[in-house]
Amino acid sequence: MALSFKQTKGKALSNKVETYEYKDGENTVRLIGGILPRYIYWVKGTNNKDIPIECLAFNRDKEKFDNLEKDYVPDYYPDLRCSWSYSINCIDPKDGKVKALNLKKKLFEQIITAAEDLGDPTDYDTGWDVVFKRTKTGPLAFNVEYTLQVLRCKPKKLSAEDRQLADNAQPIDEKFPRPTPEEVKALLEKINTQQDEEDDLDQSQQEAIKDLG
Repeated sequence: MALSFKQTKGKALSNKVETYEYKDGENTVRLIGGILPRYIYWVKGTNNKDIPIECLAFNRDKEKFDNLEKDYVPDYYPDLRCSWSYSINCIDPKDGKVKALNLKKKLFEQIITAAEDLGDPTDYDTGWDVVFKRTKTGPLAFNVEYTLQVLRCKPKKLSAEDRQLADNAQPIDEKFPRPTPEEVKALLEKINTQQDEEDDLDQSQQEAIKDLG
């Protein structure tokens, strides 16, 4: 369908996903919705930028590597290894917005352990705010420690406003749709011919540049 001059924006609309930014010191978020399990390769593109590419050998639903889909990344980068990259929606109490939270594995493990006693943190009525500290432990980007403040994670019923935010939030798996093998191969070809311009990448490929912390 052709657009009128009043309708057209003259460019591709951004589908940028707003993500939670970890801060040094105490952080508080309320987790909502389901967890998106993924493993991601980080491929160096032009200008030495990191480009995330989902490992299709990993089955999101089964949380296992079943190799049912063709994973083209090893064909281009045989020594590259994928890394754990789970995500979930959260409400950031600082501004009351729903954001994608790219979880840290050790923090996630602490949340899972705490949930054995505290219950499901995403439950509207009996859930709890996730309170944790981010501490730099050295000069390098990955010298960061995340510590769940379990005694601060008290049950808290969602307000009517937060319930509406949670109900209307775009599911995390829609924010980061799984690419097809053909799409991954096409992106790898572009990277290897140095054509990976940022404007040509969709959100699932452009999501937050690698946070080593």
